[in-house]
Amino acid sequence: MQKELTYEEIHIGDRAVFSKTISEFDIYQFAGITGDFNPMHIDEEFADKTIFKDRIAHGLLTGSFISTVLGMKLPGPNSIYLSQSFRFTAPVKVGDTISAIVEVIEKQDDKKFIKLKTQVWNQRQEMVVDGEALVMKKKLDTNKGSSNGETVSTANKQ
Repeated sequence: MQKELTYEEIHIGDRAVFSKTISEFDIYQFAGITGDFNPMHIDEEFADKTIFKDRIAHGLLTGSFISTVLGMKLPGPNSIYLSQSFRFTAPVKVGDTISAIVEVIEKQDDKKFIKLKTQVWNQRQEMVVDGEALVMKKKLDTNKGSSNGETVSTANKQ
């Protein structure tokens, strides 16, 4: 696991990426978890007759990879996801390789808020999701003790 970044180590212009090839299994798993069995996603015969001519991944499945970047890379662990806007600009199909990219565009020091441009692109360099996220970066708890979970206090003992 990468080193956790502090709020001060994160700068405007910093970027991070997560890529994944979307499988049929991913779409069925997402449908099962969310209960969204729209035939556009899971019924090939139905989807063949739509404007997309094929099944498409759920928009929020595609957008959820932004959460992967925010929680695991930038700002990373110890971040609180406050809001996200999504604009779905192109379909994602089985076999597409998508890359979720986040970029720091603003910081609000008094509240430790970080605003990020969030986009997802496919292997053809087409943007499939566009949006913005707002996260709060919590301070690292440097008073945590040993691996047994005990808290070590730095206060004077009497």
